[in-house]
Amino acid sequence: VLYTDKEEVVLWMNTVGPYHNRQETYKYFSLPFCVGTKKTISHYHETLGEALQGVELEFSGLDIKFKDEVMQTTYCEIELDKAKRDAFVYAIRNHYWYQMYIDDLPIWGIVGEADENGEDHYLWTYKKLEIGFNGNRIVDVNLTSEGKVKLVPNTRIAMSYSVKWKKSDVKFEDRFDKYLDPSFFQHRVTNNLFKHLSWISQCIHWFSIFNSFMMVIFLVGLVSMILMRTLRKDYARYSKEEEMDDMDRDLGDEYGWKQVHGDVFRPSSHPMIFSSLIGSGCQIFSVSFIVIIVAMIEDLYTERGSMLSTAIFVYAATSPVNGYFGGSLYAKQGGRRWIKQMFIGAFLIPAMVCGTAFFINFIAMYYHASRAIPFGTMVAVCCICLFVILPLNLVGTILGRNLSGQPNFPCRVNAVPRPIPEKKWFMEPAVIVCLGGILPFGSIFIEMYFIFTSFWAYKIYYVYGFMMLVLVILCIVTVCVTIVCTYFLLNAEDYRWQWTSFLSAASTAVYVYMYSFYYYFFKTKMYGLFQTSFYFGYMAVFSTSLGIMCGAVGYVGTSAFVRKIYTNVKID
Repeated sequence: VLYTDKEEVVLWMNTVGPYHNRQETYKYFSLPFCVGTKKTISHYHETLGEALQGVELEFSGLDIKFKDEVMQTTYCEIELDKAKRDAFVYAIRNHYWYQMYIDDLPIWGIVGEADENGEDHYLWTYKKLEIGFNGNRIVDVNLTSEGKVKLVPNTRIAMSYSVKWKKSDVKFEDRFDKYLDPSFFQHRVTNNLFKHLSWISQCIHWFSIFNSFMMVIFLVGLVSMILMRTLRKDYARYSKEEEMDDMDRDLGDEYGWKQVHGDVFRPSSHPMIFSSLIGSGCQIFSVSFIVIIVAMIEDLYTERGSMLSTAIFVYAATSPVNGYFGGSLYAKQGGRRWIKQMFIGAFLIPAMVCGTAFFINFIAMYYHASRAIPFGTMVAVCCICLFVILPLNLVGTILGRNLSGQPNFPCRVNAVPRPIPEKKWFMEPAVIVCLGGILPFGSIFIEMYFIFTSFWAYKIYYVYGFMMLVLVILCIVTVCVTIVCTYFLLNAEDYRWQWTSFLSAASTAVYVYMYSFYYYFFKTKMYGLFQTSFYFGYMAVFSTSLGIMCGAVGYVGTSAFVRKIYTNVKID
């Protein structure tokens, strides 16, 4: 915002909550703080992303004007009865701190502190604001809490503030840079250690990317070498068999993936659900790719709720991708009830997300938390699903069925399914599925730590270039692993590769969810029903979405591989 001298600068009070439970937040004035005397104010408009993230901006009532310094001034008094004292004591014991905004710059302050014995509790009553300006823009805000007052029932506590303005060399575009320091919230550590910790964090990040990149090179090389050599031998053996007469061929020991050529393109079991999952996975991949690119170009972390708003908009806009891939796959597999498939594909992910949010919303309402989603926001999300996502999904489904819905397989499908022979236990689809997700998880688990920390702790994730690299690495590793798994399965003359390729890649989600348990118990200090249900509920949504995306990527890559090998072999 461009300000003129003496123009009103609004201090918004957002939320208050326990430090260790980032998502457990309440309205600032749910604690018995008093409001300043100033009443006139410009109106605040809430976005969809802010409403879903529990942003609750309320006017502080403090009179602040651009470049107009204010000496320490009392703005209100708290009549501290026993109930109010108990509320403050509870907040101090649970390390409550609050968040405010000036010109979209966040400021954090702690409610109070207890003495060493934990018997006496003190409230910080003096907000000392230091605001940096460059030209006619605000570029920096710092809050110092002073005026420690002991909480004694039936007393009056005066709340005061002061405002100091100082010229700053920080450019307006760079004003959020200080929040990106990983040590910004660790107030008790020295500045030299700050820089040291930041340097170590960056080194770990680079090392994790390098480690994953080397894994990709190794895997691609291994897959290429093994499969090319093995397939070359297979082709040579099959071409040699073609040259034999019928008697020799009958006496010969035929085995391998060629034997299932009449069943390999047989429709998968439960084709409606399968094609809906593949369509949803392709859409999640598209959303991830586009949102990361937008985040790399635009600094989405500088605006409240902008990342979530962008993700919702992109998800709705990419609905034709879901319809196209899901609808075309269902048509290829001979599906007739395409309208039902379209509905399942369109509402699979929204139903999962909204169902989890609805459950957590009940708990948030019980706690009177700011994370409780308003009814109007729920209606808006439902309208997006019905009037944007569904019609666009229909368009994608019709295009998919008409443009690429014809089954053009290189091999004819036999009328009678071939019996699946006995094989060793480690070749069973269930074992392949369980082991398939280990390597994809290994390529991303260090990045998972940084992403978890940005969401569940007080750090801002901004290295979206890293995230794009990790997404590419994850896709390559997933495709390589599923191709190898499918080759072994087909070589054992088991043609049930569709679900196996999907689930072996999707099992990455199980390992991510298991890692989330480790992160909760060993890396955080979260507690309470609300924060625990919020954490495990949304981690389940995140893990499932990641699994569906990996499964779809694995299936698409494996499908191309299977089509390629059966195109190149001569079949009677």
